[in-house]
Amino acid sequence: MANLKEITLPDIGDFKDVEVIEVLVSAGDTISAEDSLITLESDKASMEIPSPVGGLIKEVKVKVGDIINQGDLLVVVDQETAPEETAPVAPPKPVDSIPHPAPPAPGEKKAKPLPVAPTQDDMPSRKAHASPAVRRFARELGVDLGRVQGSAPKGRITKKDVQNFVKSTLSSSGAATSAGGSLALPSMPEVDFSRFGPVEEVELGRIKKISGAHLHRSWITVPHVTQFDEADITDLEAFRKGQKDEALKQDVRLTFMPFLMKACEAALREFPEVNASLSPNGEHLIMKKYLHIGVAVDTPNGLVVPVIRDVDQKGVYDLARELMDISTKARDGKLGPADMQGGCFTISSLGGIGGTQFTPIVNAPEVAILGVSRASMKPVWNGKKFKPRLVMPFSLSYDHRVIDGAQGVRFTTYLAGLLSDIRRLVL
Repeated sequence: MANLKEITLPDIGDFKDVEVIEVLVSAGDTISAEDSLITLESDKASMEIPSPVGGLIKEVKVKVGDIINQGDLLVVVDQETAPEETAPVAPPKPVDSIPHPAPPAPGEKKAKPLPVAPTQDDMPSRKAHASPAVRRFARELGVDLGRVQGSAPKGRITKKDVQNFVKSTLSSSGAATSAGGSLALPSMPEVDFSRFGPVEEVELGRIKKISGAHLHRSWITVPHVTQFDEADITDLEAFRKGQKDEALKQDVRLTFMPFLMKACEAALREFPEVNASLSPNGEHLIMKKYLHIGVAVDTPNGLVVPVIRDVDQKGVYDLARELMDISTKARDGKLGPADMQGGCFTISSLGGIGGTQFTPIVNAPEVAILGVSRASMKPVWNGKKFKPRLVMPFSLSYDHRVIDGAQGVRFTTYLAGLLSDIRRLVL
């Protein structure tokens, strides 16, 4: 007798009436636990919903365009049917768009020639037989699976088939763009490092894999400019330390970050374009009427960016308390999708570690990110003599399609002024 299990939409945070934008499985598919079932979209962010169990998909209860909520039925799975065992697939390698690569240097492996396949325009599309993971991989590359020939039993398509299709399509056409229209960058040479000494291969962590793909996409699609500046935070730091006893009474650890967030909030209100996002077609600015700020948190598993919402509606102690809670969740690996969505602006602070300046990567679809480095005592001329002042270096990376250089430096100058004299925050 079949062991049927109904998979419902789990708790996905503070979201209601979420739209289904993609159904990744169909009846008859065999899935493993954690394979994605559907993709949802809300607040301009998308998330994939994984299956808690493996088995055979008996029924799919949702379709593209449906509006669903927590507890709604997604699919029915027969757990008696175990997923097919397949050989592990090597991770995708960058595609080389050069038709005739130069001979490999010493220590490099010479790539084997790939068979030339018809282009996507030449091949007829058909219904594809592929797992949800392969479908997601193909979607990221912009590949129509209906045009890929599967090499596994029953014509099932593997990740390797998708990789070979992209490589052979580029090779046969000599095109400089991938199936999705994005630039195909030259690949790194395959070097046999073991020729030079002992090596060990360690798998990249899950968070670094996810954030790495996002950072790479942001870096190659956003025209970055970085503006450097400094802020005299002598008076602000003295005020913060003077609030130590009051902070203890409220059972919070009052760091510099809540003050920085309030200063950024005021600067974002003064320069609303920095609190915007560029529309997908690049022709409109989406002006946000809310102020949610992401704060980069260093965890044992990698960097994550939880979002503090409605910063303009919270005081310094409220922000300090919320930062303590969300930082603990981040380090314990308990952040949910809702905790990391909806940000307008990101702060990445390395001041507690060291360094003088750095160029953070814009956290697209945001258009700017603030990088903060360690403050140090410096002699500052006050018009009559040099005085020791605590000076904090910071940098603003921004999307040059939205923010020009003059606007970028006006923002950093305004922010430095707020940090130098916190009384301006109440004006």
